[in-house]
Amino acid sequence: MQSDSPGRMSRRDPGYPGHHGGMYIGETGYIRFLRGWHSARGIHEENISAYAPRIFAGLFFAHSVRGVMTIKLQTSDGREREFVFTEENFKRICKLIYEHAGISLKPSKQHMVYSRLARRLRATGVNNFKDYLALLEDNDGTEWQAFVNSLTTNLTSFFREPHHFPILAEHVAGQRGKHKVVLWCSAASTGEEPYSMAMTLADTFGGFAPDISIIATDVDTSVLATADAGIYPVERVGKLSEAVIKRHFLMGTGKQSGFVRVRPELRAMITFMQVNLLNDVWPIRGPLDAIFCRNVMIYFDKATQLRILQRFAPLLQPDGLVFSGHSESLYNATHLFKSRGKTVYELADPGSRAYQQVKK
Repeated sequence: MQSDSPGRMSRRDPGYPGHHGGMYIGETGYIRFLRGWHSARGIHEENISAYAPRIFAGLFFAHSVRGVMTIKLQTSDGREREFVFTEENFKRICKLIYEHAGISLKPSKQHMVYSRLARRLRATGVNNFKDYLALLEDNDGTEWQAFVNSLTTNLTSFFREPHHFPILAEHVAGQRGKHKVVLWCSAASTGEEPYSMAMTLADTFGGFAPDISIIATDVDTSVLATADAGIYPVERVGKLSEAVIKRHFLMGTGKQSGFVRVRPELRAMITFMQVNLLNDVWPIRGPLDAIFCRNVMIYFDKATQLRILQRFAPLLQPDGLVFSGHSESLYNATHLFKSRGKTVYELADPGSRAYQQVKK
């Protein structure tokens, strides 16, 4: 292995990241690794010893094998990592994502955070978390969105928590004819939930309903792009009946074989847009007949949950409903909402002073 200068490996070396088993000391003095064991031929042991205590702070061990210094980066959970990732880095990330998107990360999410954001370091060419976080704090708008997209969880499926959809159908049937029905899916992810809402209503009323509008939002722009396109691998609709697939999807052919596309009439019932629930202003106008906010409150702390619920209340029709996830409850907002059972809520008292104050 060649060396451009004492204690510094050349980027021309086979050991440069991208070649198995390599390491180098970069321009900033950080030692870079691929996963596994890596050898640094040509670097004197005493040179590495001078760098290592500063960089790894006790999270490494080293030994010589036939005169070659070998280093393995370890963490408290026994995992190996390409980039140094400290407790301070994790705490800064928790603070940033909480302030920007309201997401409250638990200590147990440390490995998930590392694995997702390591992709952003590679994509941006930044070689350490400290510099990456500095890039964010310099108000790089594009990277802020990529940062949020990386840390949001988008587990979803068609007709997830199926007990909600007959309740929705019955509720909308009672509203239709009184006014234009407007629904809000506030965590749309890749679109399965709002499309499930639309399919439920189309089947309930025997056709696609132009007098029903569904607003579908998410903070993550990448999943919204998938939702807006309405194209899915055929496996994603595998649990739906053949009749439902035939009514609501078009099967791909040729290069699109193995994919399905939502029918244009169904897609026309939905408006997709980005909304950060922490923003001071939402581009959502009531009154709404129902709000789906399922499996998203679990990522917020109690104070953030309450602030969001306080803003939901005045957007609803007096008899409007809120649908939450199976592991969520609105017990910290009982002055605003009461349970109808099966994680469905209605306004506690639309005429109450508390509700009117919120509505103002």
